Amino acid sequence: MGLIVSIGLTSCQVSNQYKSPEVNTDSLFRDKLSADTTTIADIPWREYFKDAVLQGLIEEGLQNNFDLRIAVTRIQQAEANLGMAKAAYFPNVSLVGQVEHSRSSNGNNGKDVLGYHSTTYTLGVSTSWELDIWGKLNRQSKAKYAQFLNSHAFHNLIKTSLIANIATSYYSLLALDEQLKITKETVVLLDESTATMQDLMDAGMLNAASVEQSKSLLHSTRITIPDLESQIWQMENSISTLLGRKSAHVARTTISDQVIVSQLAYGVPIQLLAKRPDVEQAELDFRSAFELTNAARAAFYPSIILTSGMIGYGANTLSNFFKPENIFASIIGGLTQPLFARKQLTGNLKITKAQQQEALLAFEKTVLSAGEEVSNILYSYKASISKNEIRESQISSLNNAVDFTQELLKAGEANYTEVLTAEQNLLQAQLGKVSDKLEQLQYSVDLYKALGGGIY
Repeated sequence: MGLIVSIGLTSCQVSNQYKSPEVNTDSLFRDKLSADTTTIADIPWREYFKDAVLQGLIEEGLQNNFDLRIAVTRIQQAEANLGMAKAAYFPNVSLVGQVEHSRSSNGNNGKDVLGYHSTTYTLGVSTSWELDIWGKLNRQSKAKYAQFLNSHAFHNLIKTSLIANIATSYYSLLALDEQLKITKETVVLLDESTATMQDLMDAGMLNAASVEQSKSLLHSTRITIPDLESQIWQMENSISTLLGRKSAHVARTTISDQVIVSQLAYGVPIQLLAKRPDVEQAELDFRSAFELTNAARAAFYPSIILTSGMIGYGANTLSNFFKPENIFASIIGGLTQPLFARKQLTGNLKITKAQQQEALLAFEKTVLSAGEEVSNILYSYKASISKNEIRESQISSLNNAVDFTQELLKAGEANYTEVLTAEQNLLQAQLGKVSDKLEQLQYSVDLYKALGGGIY
């Protein structure tokens, strides 16, 4: 009989089972039709970021970053909510102690007002248990479980973002170091050029205007040094905050030590759905909304609650209170069928349905945005790589131009403007080369994050 009842109760539950929403990932990355399932998102961050100093900084950040520690507390909160949802399957048990004193009047003579009295003492256990016939509690528990998984996905999202932010900030710091180094070297070059022009003016080959123009370029270059030093200082402080430490000097290597790869393995679009924490979060939001919609639908069916009024002892006196003859028990079974709830049930169902649709649209939008992000990074990375050969040729030509114009100036066959222009253009090209490499390093980090890497 117990087996038959169990099967009967289970069959009454809402049987609409959850399925992950289907997403068309064709051409998600725009014109990227790779069938290679290899993706950099599968590479552990310790292998992807090969700079040993950067690895140490990332490790420190994962241990101490405040946003990551806050994410852990969210997991703890979600775990507690899940525990409460699961506890709904079990009866509520309460210890009840009660003293009831009553008085009444003697109805025979009308004189003994409130003269009759009695006292009853009770002590026992009271329980109540709602049978989850229609699966309402089960659906609510599944919704909490989805929210619990969501908290883990949020933790992974923070972790991935943290690794990417530390790496990007580190590379930016290296680029600032290199720009400062190039600027200081250029100042030395310009200082020598100014001295040469001064000598040529003293020899009557140049006028004072050329010397002053040379000094002006020297000063305008030198004045950028304090700004670069300030940016380095601020970037070190920013990295320190990411690491959860007080502002301090950040150990580092050089940007020339960083290797740029010509090809990045991005895999197939479907991997994006399994790897990216924000896509996983959006899918879990939809899953939670789906379960809550079913719970709202199950609320229309009757609730069956078993209640034991009390199981314990009861007597008129405290003497010999715990004798067997004072034991009593009462059990109540109740069925409640909603009839009129001021449209609360229908309104709640409409709300949950709308929230479910909202979550589905948000999921589809998240997938679409993820595809756009990957597509943009892939194209921009390829475009940035294509500049390297051109930039090297530009710098080589400008180096020759500086040497030639200086020699021609000494020979009286070039004017000072040509020399200053060549030197200024060389500086900008050298700084541009540093910016190009930083851009490519940032794209490699951005793609690693966009594909969902960084959580291993």
